[in-house]
Amino acid sequence: MSGKRPLPPADINDRGLNTFEPFSSAIVSTALLNDRVIWRNLWNDPSALTAHATPTSPPLWSRLMPNTDPAATATPLESAQLTELARRVIALMPENGRILVGIAGSPGAGKTTLAIQVAARINELVGSDDCAVHLPMDGHHLANATLDRLGRHDRKGAIDTFDGWGFLALLRRLLTEYNHTVYAPSFDRRVDEGIAAEIAVQPSARVVMVEGNYLLADSEPWLQISTLLAESWFCETSEHERLRRLVDRHERHGRSPEAALAWAESVDGKNALLIEATRPRATLTVSGQ
Repeated sequence: MSGKRPLPPADINDRGLNTFEPFSSAIVSTALLNDRVIWRNLWNDPSALTAHATPTSPPLWSRLMPNTDPAATATPLESAQLTELARRVIALMPENGRILVGIAGSPGAGKTTLAIQVAARINELVGSDDCAVHLPMDGHHLANATLDRLGRHDRKGAIDTFDGWGFLALLRRLLTEYNHTVYAPSFDRRVDEGIAAEIAVQPSARVVMVEGNYLLADSEPWLQISTLLAESWFCETSEHERLRRLVDRHERHGRSPEAALAWAESVDGKNALLIEATRPRATLTVSGQ
């Protein structure tokens, strides 16, 4: 470094992509300075150091990501693992009717990615575009105006910030209504609200990959969900990796680095304690990598 103090990421002239450590104080390799970026996520750095990190605008992390969908922050499973899981679900399919396979897990564990990938692999294996569909629980978030009225907006994502009874009713409909399309809400993180009737479950859908934090919770109405599932999976990912994904997610949707880390550690962290305790109720534990 020739005694020179390294520039923070926001000040680097990145004609190419530069090599540096996020939330750290030094460039890791001057030999690669004008090459491609190397990320060393040092989540054991003290929080005081994180708080003084200089953010880029837009965040350099988002510029490196070819797809900024929240699901893209999780690492895809190996092809053989996906095929094995897809074949497992196909073996559960009845001759007639529809099944629900649930994926629970803590915030940032990779539930969405896993559900989308398994549904796609099922469709690939059976030669269909709509045999399997992904359904997120997040569409049943209470509206922000409702959370404001109830005084719960500052902990959005907690179990009592969802319409659990409405979600349970939807799952029951999916198991009994086959002769018409069943519409379900999605969740748009760009506006931080549910989007009514955006997901269409066609009569031809035989598998619904349901994913959400609280599918295995033991309080009403959540404890009734397990009786509707052909199988339940728990998506497991290390705490450090979940934290990385969550901070990135919160930053990409408008929070400062400091606020993103605080929310991930406090609100998401508290929810994770409840969710991790539900793991023994799952049929299978699957890596969210």
